Amino acid sequence: PPPGVSAPPAKPPRRIGHEFGTTTGRPRRIGWMDIVALRYTSRINGLTHLNITKLDVLDTQAEIKIGVAYKTKDGKILKAFPSNLEVLEDVEIVYETMPGWKQDISKVREWNDLPQAARDYCQRLEDLVGVPVKWIGVGPGRDAIVIKPAKSS
Repeated sequence: PPPGVSAPPAKPPRRIGHEFGTTTGRPRRIGWMDIVALRYTSRINGLTHLNITKLDVLDTQAEIKIGVAYKTKDGKILKAFPSNLEVLEDVEIVYETMPGWKQDISKVREWNDLPQAARDYCQRLEDLVGVPVKWIGVGPGRDAIVIKPAKSS
C-alpha cells in the first residue's frame, strides 16, 4: 500500500483474491478502500456509477476499514486529494471501521440476499464518494455480480 495505508491481513484476502502477478507470481500490494483517492478519481473522470469488485475477498474479515481522510504531519485533516505530491507522500490515512459479515457471499446474486453488513459497506462507499454503486462483484465468475437497486439502504 502507499505510505500510511494499512492493509488488511494480507494472507487470506491476497490468497482469496488471487492477488499475485501473473508472470512473476509476486504478491500484489493490497489495502483498504481509499475514499479520498476514489472521490478524486470519480470527479476527474466524471464517473456516473461505481463497480465494486472482489467484495467476496472481505468475507473472512471481522472488521473492514475505509480510508475516509488524510492526516498531514502537522495534524491537518484533508478530505480532498492534495495537489502537492510532497504532502501526499507524508499523509497518514484516517480510517472508519465497519463490521464485516463473516460469511460466504460468492453465490449471492440479489442485493437483498447480501448480508446486511455487506449492504451497509456498499452503501457507505456510495455515500462517501457521492456516486451510486451499481455493480458488485462477489466472485471470480462473470455471473458473480449483484446489481444494486438505485434506491436502497
